[in-house]
Amino acid sequence: MDVSGLVWAGTLVALTAVLLVDLLIIGRRPHEPSVRESSLWVAFYVGLALIFGAGLWLTSGASVAGQFYTGWLTEYSLSVDNLFVFVIIMARFGVPRQYQQKVLLVGIVLALVMRGGFIAAGAALISQFSWVFYIFGAFLIYTAVNLARQGEPDEDEFSENLLIRWSRKALPISKDYDGAKLTTHSAGRRLFTPMLIVMIAIGTTDLIFALDSIPAIFGITQEPYLVFTANVFALMGLRQLYFLLGGLLDRLIYLSYGLAVVLGFIGVKLVLEALADNNLPFINGGEHVGWAPHIPIWLSLLVILGTLLVATIASLVKSSRDRRRELAEARR
Repeated sequence: MDVSGLVWAGTLVALTAVLLVDLLIIGRRPHEPSVRESSLWVAFYVGLALIFGAGLWLTSGASVAGQFYTGWLTEYSLSVDNLFVFVIIMARFGVPRQYQQKVLLVGIVLALVMRGGFIAAGAALISQFSWVFYIFGAFLIYTAVNLARQGEPDEDEFSENLLIRWSRKALPISKDYDGAKLTTHSAGRRLFTPMLIVMIAIGTTDLIFALDSIPAIFGITQEPYLVFTANVFALMGLRQLYFLLGGLLDRLIYLSYGLAVVLGFIGVKLVLEALADNNLPFINGGEHVGWAPHIPIWLSLLVILGTLLVATIASLVKSSRDRRRELAEARR
C-alpha cells in the first residue's frame, strides 16, 4: 500500500479537527453526557470508521479494507477493556462525574501520542528485522495467558504504581478538587489538585495498554497507515462509550477471556508468519519453514468477531441469571 505524504497530511488534519471539536465541547460545557448524547456520538464515530473502511475498499481494494476493519475491531475491543481500568481509577480518586469527560479526553490524547510513537518504532523494526514478529507473538501469548488468569481487575486489586506514589510524596497536593483544574491556591500557596494524580494514573495506564495493542495490530497488518488510522478510530468515541456503557461494564464478565483468546490467536498468527519468513540461523537452519500456514485476513476477522460476540453474549446471559437469582433470594 503506497500512501502519499498528501494523504497522510489530509488524514492527520481531518482527525485532529475532530479531536479539537471534542476539546471545544468539553472546554465550554463540562458535564455528564446523557445516554442519548453518548449514543449519538458513539454511532457517529463508528459510522466514520465504517465509511473510512469503505473508502479504502473503493480506492485500495477489499484486502486493505479488511485489514483496516479487523485492526479497528481488535483495537476497539481492547479499548473497551481499558474502560474497566478507567472506571476503577475514577472511583479510586473520587473524580466528580461532570469532570470525568476531561480526564478521559486527556487520556485519549495521551494514548494517541504514545501509540503514534510505538507505531513508528514498530514499523521501523519490522522493516529491518522480520524476527521481531517472534517477540511480538511471544509477548501477546504471554499477555493472553495472564489476562485469562487474572480476569477483569477490580478496585481492590488496583495498586498505585511507582510514579503515582512518588507524585503523592514529592508534590504539594490539595485535598479537594478545584473543578477540572490541575492547580489551585490555598492559604497563599499554589498546590496541585488530585486531578494531576488522576492524569498521571490515566497516562501510565495508557502506556501499559499501548504495549499490548500495538503488537496486536501489527499481527493483522504491517501497513503503518492502517495501523495508525485503526488505532485513532478505535480511540475516538471512547469517552462517550464510557458513559454509554456505564453499569454494563460490570456485566461483561467474560470479556477478558474473549480478549485473551483474541490476543492468543494473533500471537500464534505472528509466530507462524515469523516462521514463514524465518531467517534466524538457529531455527530450521535459517531457512523458511514451509509448513507454517498463512492465516488470511477474512479468517482473522471471523475469529475475532466471533470470539468477542460469544464472550459478550455469554457475559450478558450469566449476569442476567445472577441478577435473577439475587432477586429471588432477596424475596425469600
